[in-house]
Amino acid sequence: MQERVLAHEKIEVIWNTEIRAIHGSKETGVDSVTLFDRVTGEERNYPTRGVFIAIGHKPNTDLFKGILDMDEVGYLETEGRTMKTNIPGVFACGDAQDSYYRQAVTAAGTGCMAAIDAERFLAEVEHEAVVNTASNW
Repeated sequence: MQERVLAHEKIEVIWNTEIRAIHGSKETGVDSVTLFDRVTGEERNYPTRGVFIAIGHKPNTDLFKGILDMDEVGYLETEGRTMKTNIPGVFACGDAQDSYYRQAVTAAGTGCMAAIDAERFLAEVEHEAVVNTASNW
């Protein structure tokens, strides 16, 4: 992907720079951005008709290495269509778990799925505790 970007005639790569503001309106869309050069400390206005922001392709899951099951890239593996991990009561979702879509909408959707899985897990644990307590009578 990096080679494709660098070779593309319509893409200008601006290194060591962050976007401080995006300018435009609902009617006309983006017309410029304020750029901050992290090396020189200078800010400048850069005319553009659009902005695309990518956050990367490697999930930030290193803290779970050796604890939760992961694929070879580092995405957390879940059971079937659920958000259950290999540890009962631990659920994974969003771009830490979804190697295909990796989008915010997916994170929101799978976050809801994980919450439902967690709710069902807690209800099951609570039910087992009640059954175990009752069997001790």
